[in-house]
Amino acid sequence: MAAQIKTTDTQTTTIALRRPGQDTARNAIILGIGLLIALAAPFVLYPVFVMKVLCFALFACAFNLLIGFAGLLSFGHAAFFGGAAYITAHSAKVWGLGPEVSILLGMGFSALLGLAFGALAIRRQGIYFAMITLALSQMVFFMALQLKFTGGEDGIQAVPRGHLFGVIDLNNSLSMYYFVLAVFLVGFAVVWRAVHSPFGQVLKAIRENEPRAVSLGYRTERYKLLAFVLSASLAGLAGGTKALVFQLASLTDVTWQMSGEVVLMTLLGGMGTLLGPVVGAAIVVTLESYLAATSMPVPVVIGAIFVVCVLVFRRGIVGELQARFGRR
Repeated sequence: MAAQIKTTDTQTTTIALRRPGQDTARNAIILGIGLLIALAAPFVLYPVFVMKVLCFALFACAFNLLIGFAGLLSFGHAAFFGGAAYITAHSAKVWGLGPEVSILLGMGFSALLGLAFGALAIRRQGIYFAMITLALSQMVFFMALQLKFTGGEDGIQAVPRGHLFGVIDLNNSLSMYYFVLAVFLVGFAVVWRAVHSPFGQVLKAIRENEPRAVSLGYRTERYKLLAFVLSASLAGLAGGTKALVFQLASLTDVTWQMSGEVVLMTLLGGMGTLLGPVVGAAIVVTLESYLAATSMPVPVVIGAIFVVCVLVFRRGIVGELQARFGRR
């Protein structure tokens, strides 16, 4: 639908007007297509590979909630991801708890850890905030290396997947896949709701101009702390789920390289977009899986691809596509 507005005696400007339900219908179509692809994926691709993509996609979405919408760059998100993996693995293997309870315990641990980290870190901004989160994350790494229940360098191996609600056997690949898909959809829905709520609008205001948000009466430190805890909780949800998928919790999950990897995924896909982290995680995990079978240095190749994408897609892949097609 379009309307013509006469601006001068000789010039008429045409303005495109969107119908109120047009965006909603388009989003519903995209969501439906994505859901159908996700439901059919384990019949086409290796289920464990797709589950790994979903876990890291949720991890990247959690991180994007903090950096993309609150403007807070954290180099310590591996502590929440890996910490939840250890708690989930220990709960399932040693305490014999069900998978749903084990994941919730891991998620709760990440939320408490995020509350402690956030209370210390949000007092600073910029590079100081990032360095504090990195230092705190390294403390968690050394604790995971030294504590007995973590298994040290061996980690916690042979973690039982168990039965979901005591009924569904998660040792079956398809059952485990659809459980992971459900976890991802719940986490993604939480991020979507947070971004499109008044809370999310305040976060965007803080990202754009924090002094102005303070002048409007918002207690920005509380909003930033809540965003940090929510992001940490969702990162823990991803880490706990990954521990059950691979039946393993190891030091790899809590290293600073893991924090750097999720930054790469988010920036590659598009910071501040909802689908960008999902696309970025899929690209990075696919490259890692493909290049692992070759003699090529994986970090070098991924780094080169990242540099090219930054030069060509300044807003990330999804962000650049949205900007270009949005103008049309």
